[in-house]
Amino acid sequence: MFVTNTDTNEMLKAILNSIDEGIHVIDQDGITIYYNKIAADHDGLDVSDVIGKPLLNVFPSLSAETSTLIKVMKTGNPIFNQHQTYRNLKGKLIDTVNTTIPIIVSGSLIGSVEIAKDMSRVRDLSLKLMDLQAKMDDRSNKALEVKDNHVSYEFDHILTCSPEVESIIKQGKKVSKTTSPVFVYGETGTGKELLVQAIHNHSPRRNRPFISQNCAAIPASLLESILFGTVKGSFTGAEEREGFFELAHGGTLFLDEIQTLPMDLQAKLLRVLEDGIIRRVGSNKSFSTDVRIIAATNENPSSLLSKNLLRPDLYYRLNVVSFHLPPLRSRRTDIPLLVDHFVSMYNFRFNKLVSGTDKQASEILKHYNWPGNIRELRHAVEAAMNMTDEIISPDHLPLHIKPDRSENDGFFSGALKTKVENYEAEMIAKVLNESGRNVKQTAKMLQMPRQTLQYKITKYNL
Repeated sequence: MFVTNTDTNEMLKAILNSIDEGIHVIDQDGITIYYNKIAADHDGLDVSDVIGKPLLNVFPSLSAETSTLIKVMKTGNPIFNQHQTYRNLKGKLIDTVNTTIPIIVSGSLIGSVEIAKDMSRVRDLSLKLMDLQAKMDDRSNKALEVKDNHVSYEFDHILTCSPEVESIIKQGKKVSKTTSPVFVYGETGTGKELLVQAIHNHSPRRNRPFISQNCAAIPASLLESILFGTVKGSFTGAEEREGFFELAHGGTLFLDEIQTLPMDLQAKLLRVLEDGIIRRVGSNKSFSTDVRIIAATNENPSSLLSKNLLRPDLYYRLNVVSFHLPPLRSRRTDIPLLVDHFVSMYNFRFNKLVSGTDKQASEILKHYNWPGNIRELRHAVEAAMNMTDEIISPDHLPLHIKPDRSENDGFFSGALKTKVENYEAEMIAKVLNESGRNVKQTAKMLQMPRQTLQYKITKYNL
């Protein structure tokens, strides 16, 4: 059987019309040359309303700056996973995730194609599920409202190409299957809660409560009643109230900055870890709970122990399984990956089409020391996204990140703390190598306590 070009084109159209994504194609003049029925349904139009017509005439709310199809057709740069929420001409709220790519034939850019996946049904189902969950939660009207009983992150949300972090993910998946306490150490902004939520969400406890509490955020005088609950009349104004251990029964309780707990409260926490028995403040009744404890600190545990901020017996009980999240400066290969993720995220939030970072900005971001780690990187990208609509250049970056080199000095003009830390790390590395990696000898040469040196070796990833 002989198949003509016309037959092939008709077959191709039939295939494209049968898939479950909207497809919109324009040529180099901005004229729509293909537009399937799914795309028409998204926009509340008929296919005939769009085919053969200039894109901006059919969609007057768009411009050459805001249309992804025109932008990709002009620049030749693809735009992946762009979220879009809008009301179509029939008043229906539409959520889509769009990927727009250039069409290149024989080396020439001749147009662009956009593929839109409708997420409205997913959104509607999620809202219904949330409503159902709210109706089923008989704790929602209690005086002590726990807002953290929601787990957003899974292991797939940890973006990395670092072998060290990939190993942590692999180990975390194994640990999630058990009930052992977990101790997480990492500088501020390294993603401790993301890892902890992923462990919970990958565990058999995933459908039970997850409660997170930063111990440093609550006055010490209130922590005991918040953790263990109270009985009415136990002190002035006290009501019958569940504590976090009761609320987290069957699930996970995450205690961040645990070293800020008073020593007497650390002793009570140790007893709960040992026997699972709790008693509300002011009560003479005890009862058992089934709660997995995960604790975290932003300082090296050995330093906390030497400062008497953390009870050794509590640390040893919590440190059954431990993870050290490396700082961003020691996993610099992850920076481009994270930057792309944050650009995409803020494109959606700010309704922008920023394509990424130019070469100079990428180099600056890659070589900055990031004392605030991933959180600081995220805020830096957010700041830059406020300053541009096209591409992030050095001019759009926060001032403290941009290098400022003088004629006689190649030193970055970042924060004084960053300069001091960079110099300190270089000095320790130099002396450490001169001493043949002998920590005791290095500490003597640098005239600092050995424990302090060990902490700094870990801190600077030396």
